Amino acid sequence: MRQSIRFKLILLFLTTIVFPAVVIVIAIPSYYQNLLTSQESTQIEDTLTTFTYSIETYLDDLDRMTITPYLNDDVMMSLKLKSSNRKFLTPFEQYEAEQALSNTLPKFLKNTRKDILGTILLPMDNSIYITSPNGYVNKVVEGYPFEKQDWYIQALKADGKVAFISIHVQNYLEGAGAEVFSVARLIKDPDSQHPLGVIMADADTAALETMMRGIRLKNGSIAVILDDKRKLIYASQPLTANLQSQLTTNTSFVTDANESYSVVIETVSRSNWKIAVLFPESVIRKQLQTIYWIGFLFAACGLIIALLLYFTISHWMLTPFKQMIKVMKKVQRGNLDTFYSVRGNDEVAQLGKSLNTMISQLGELIDREFRAALGQRNAEYRALQSQIQPHFLYNTLNGFIGLNRTGQSVLLERAILSLSGMMRYTLNHNDWVLLKEEMDFVTKYCELQQIRFADKLEVRIDYGPDTVHIPVPKLLLQPFVENAILHGVEPSEQVCQLTIEAANVTLQDVSGEWLEIRIADNGVGYDPETEQEGVGITNVRERLRVAHEGSKIIIAAAKGQGTLVIIQFPLKDVNRK
Repeated sequence: MRQSIRFKLILLFLTTIVFPAVVIVIAIPSYYQNLLTSQESTQIEDTLTTFTYSIETYLDDLDRMTITPYLNDDVMMSLKLKSSNRKFLTPFEQYEAEQALSNTLPKFLKNTRKDILGTILLPMDNSIYITSPNGYVNKVVEGYPFEKQDWYIQALKADGKVAFISIHVQNYLEGAGAEVFSVARLIKDPDSQHPLGVIMADADTAALETMMRGIRLKNGSIAVILDDKRKLIYASQPLTANLQSQLTTNTSFVTDANESYSVVIETVSRSNWKIAVLFPESVIRKQLQTIYWIGFLFAACGLIIALLLYFTISHWMLTPFKQMIKVMKKVQRGNLDTFYSVRGNDEVAQLGKSLNTMISQLGELIDREFRAALGQRNAEYRALQSQIQPHFLYNTLNGFIGLNRTGQSVLLERAILSLSGMMRYTLNHNDWVLLKEEMDFVTKYCELQQIRFADKLEVRIDYGPDTVHIPVPKLLLQPFVENAILHGVEPSEQVCQLTIEAANVTLQDVSGEWLEIRIADNGVGYDPETEQEGVGITNVRERLRVAHEGSKIIIAAAKGQGTLVIIQFPLKDVNRK
C-alpha cells in the first residue's frame, strides 16, 4: 500500500510540472483550430433537417395513436353500436360497447412518451372517453360544445385523414389550462364510410423545447417554430414583436433594435409548420474579443490548478474511504442497490471489491427470503378465494332450475345473460379489482335476484367518486349480499330493501383514512348468538385479513329487524389506480 501511495504522489508532482506546459503548447493552437472548424462545418441546413425530422417523427407517433381504433375489432364494433340508435341495443350490447371503449381501447393507446398527454375519443352519441397515461385530467367540462371547436371541425373536413392541430388550450378538461398541440382524425366505418367518432391525441408543448435542446444551437442562435397560420408556436429565446412580424414574411434577413440576424427557413411537410433559425452577426465580433482573453485565462488557470492540486493530495487519499463509509450507511438504511465504485487494483480497490461482494450476497439472501414469504401469501390468498366461487354458482344454478320449472323462459334468458356477464368478470380479472368494478358485479347479481323475487326486493347501491379507484379483493361483497337475500329477504313476507354503500371515513382513535362498506337489509334477521357464521363469510374474513392487516368486519343482526354488515380497512397501504 505504501508503494501505491508513493506512486500517486510522484504522478501528481509530475503532472503539476508538466501540465501547464502542455496547456500552453496544445490548448491555444487547438482553440484556433476548433474555432475555424466549427465555423466551417456548422451548416444551417443540417441543423434544420435534424430538427424537422424530429418533429415529423413526433407527429407520426401522434398520428399512429389516432388510427389505433381501427386496429381492434371490438372497439370498431362498439363505435358502430354507439353510432346507431341506442334504444335498439340490448343491455348486454351496451355493456360490451362500454367495456371495449373504457378498458380495451386504453390498453392499445398506452405510450411511453411522457409528453404525449393522452387522447380524447368522441363517439357520435355524444359520449366521451379519455385515456390519460401521463398526466391528463380525466374529467371533461360539463356541457362543453365539442362540435363547435376548430379542431373538431378540422377533423371532420379531413374526412378520415389526419388533421394537425396547432397550439390550443385544454379548456375542455376541468382544471387543465396547459397549452398543447394535437393530431385529430375522423373515425369512419370501413364498410359504409359513415362517421363513427372523432379522436384527438394531445402532446405537451414542452416536447418542442426538449427536441430543440437536442440540436444544441450554438453562438446565440435562435430557433423559432411557426404554425401553418404563421402564429408563433415556440422560440428558444424571447422574441420582440418586431422580429415576429418580420418572420411571417419569409424574409432571409431580419433586424432588431440591438441585433441583426440571418434567417434560414424550412417547412415541415406534414403539418405545413415553418422552422426558422436566426444567427446573430455579433457572434463573430465576440469571438474576436475572446481571443484576447485567452492569455489572461491561461495565467489564471495555472494558479488555480496549482492550488487545486495541492488540496487534491489529501482528497485523493481520503475519498475512497469516505465513499466506502457512505455506501455502508446506505446499506444500513436498507438500500442494497448501491455499490462502491472500484478503481484500480491496489489494496483500497481490493477492500472495495470485498465490500461489494458482501452487499451482493446480503441482497440475494434477503431476496430469497422475501420471495418465499410472498409465494406462501399468494398461495393462501388464492386458496381462500377459490372456496367462494363454487358456493355462489351452486345457489345461482338452483335459481335457474326454479325459473325453468315454472316456465319463465324470458326471465331465464335474462338470468343467463346476467350470469354470463358475472362469469366474464370472474374470469377476466385478477385477484384485485377496483371498487367500481366490484360494485358493478354486485349490481348484476342483484338484478339477477330481482328477476327471481320481482317486487319483493328493492336494491339501492351508492358509493362516492373518491372510492371508485380503490382496489379491493375480488368477490369481497358477493357472499354478504347473497346471505342478505337468501336468509333475510327470501323468508320474509314483506317487501324488503337491500342497501349497499361505500365511503371514505375517519374512525375515532384510529389515524388515517379508512374505506367503509355497509350492507344492510330489513329482512327477517337472525340471532348471532345461536346461529353459526357460514363458510362464505368466514372465507371473506380470511381473505381480507391476508390483504389488509387491521381490517374489520362488523355484523349486527336481530330477529325481525334485519342485518347490518360493516367492512372497514385502512387506505394507508392502498395503491389507487
